[in-house]
Amino acid sequence: MHLSRTHWVVIKISIFLLSLTPFLLLVNDTLRDQLGANPVETLHFTLGDWALRFLCITLALTPLRKLLQQSWPIRFRRMMGLFAYFYASLHFLVYILLDLSLSWTHFIDEVPQSPYILVGLLTFLLLTPLALSSSKTIQKRLGKHWLQLHKLVYIAGISAITHYLWLVKSDISEPLFYSAVMSILLGTRLILYFKKTT
Repeated sequence: MHLSRTHWVVIKISIFLLSLTPFLLLVNDTLRDQLGANPVETLHFTLGDWALRFLCITLALTPLRKLLQQSWPIRFRRMMGLFAYFYASLHFLVYILLDLSLSWTHFIDEVPQSPYILVGLLTFLLLTPLALSSSKTIQKRLGKHWLQLHKLVYIAGISAITHYLWLVKSDISEPLFYSAVMSILLGTRLILYFKKTT
């Protein structure tokens, strides 16, 4: 796709604003007291859903580049990855600040009964170094190690799905849908890897 630098800037700004829209809508609903009977749960689950969606989008960009034989999808990979981390961070903060009220005792009490919390924390910890090392400056400093580090996103994808599956206790149709999407995305990468090595 041959576009001028100005066009790419406009497209990136538009996608940035579109990606920020779910957060702005949540802020609006919070200020207008329209989050339903359990506002903390609504915030928690909605932010988690968007974190997973952006993680899926991030993982879809490299296969999309291969499929289209175009380089432009990679232009948005860092932005989508950072938005995945942004929503994951808010998801985590809602749990720590609003669910637990910053109580370490409550956290220790909940973990043995809810192992999905540990898996969710693992996912967040896996995404953190990826977000911190996303700049081009750090990428240059790390060199080939940067590529190795960012392979953690695959483990984060699996742990995010596991977290979601363990969290939902009744209707698991939505986490199963995301499991299928994640399986396709990671499976596609495996196929591309084996094609490259053979």
